[in-house]
Amino acid sequence: MPGALRAHASAARSRGEEPADLERLAGVLAALGRVVVAFSGGADSALLAFAATSELGSERAHCVTADSASLPREELEYCADLARRWGLRWSTVDTRELEIPAYVANGIDRCYHCKTGLMDALAPLAEQEGATVVLGVNLDDLDDHRPGQQAASARGAAFPLVEAGLTKARVREVSRSLGLRTADKPAAACLASRVPHGTPVTVELLGTVARAESALRRLGFRELRVRHYGECARVELAEPEIERAVALRREVADAVRAAGYRYATLDLDGLRPGNLSRAALDDAGRPPVTTGRRAP
Repeated sequence: MPGALRAHASAARSRGEEPADLERLAGVLAALGRVVVAFSGGADSALLAFAATSELGSERAHCVTADSASLPREELEYCADLARRWGLRWSTVDTRELEIPAYVANGIDRCYHCKTGLMDALAPLAEQEGATVVLGVNLDDLDDHRPGQQAASARGAAFPLVEAGLTKARVREVSRSLGLRTADKPAAACLASRVPHGTPVTVELLGTVARAESALRRLGFRELRVRHYGECARVELAEPEIERAVALRREVADAVRAAGYRYATLDLDGLRPGNLSRAALDDAGRPPVTTGRRAP
């Protein structure tokens, strides 16, 4: 693994390709010297964790997963498995975002307060190691409504993938060529993203969503969201899986009800990541980010 990113770039150049973005990524990481990687196990943060460990070594690259109620247990286990396979220096931190009233209130700026909680947990580690916190943000993310980026940037976090010029498609392409099994991993936003803005976020609610999504994955569905509307769950699936869900409607309904919902509906428009935030923005415009304090 040591030097894997630069070796990959060199091999690509010998084939007549132009891997300038990979060379820039290696350079950005080298300039940072020491990093604490916010490692969620998604394609972006996984590539960043792999690249940082490759370029800096495990002594100077610490990969940390935020362990909270908004992270499904299987995702935490997935991160642990990747860390073992890739030789990452890995640990977890409790981000305690459910102690931030503004996060629990679940306004349109919820992600701002989520990232504030993350930075509160990672900053002491970074200070202890003389490191910079780095997040797996790619160029495409800059075009979306992501107040969490503002919170992280204000606290001194860096976005190496952005500095290197990597889009989401390029992240997946590079990951695939490096043999990383995260290359085609579906995006998996935090569980709180399943809750309409204005509905308070609780541990119990997140647990219900997590159980429903886990049950649907056991039925073989891969790309999905279970949107929470009180007693009703609105299931979003990738379009190729909708027909199969209709054929298995009894099993799908039983799985959702067993998780704690009374009603199960299937969204025929299919999976639309971030649609709850877009709907809220359409209804109310883009409100200013507010400041939230932790509960005593």
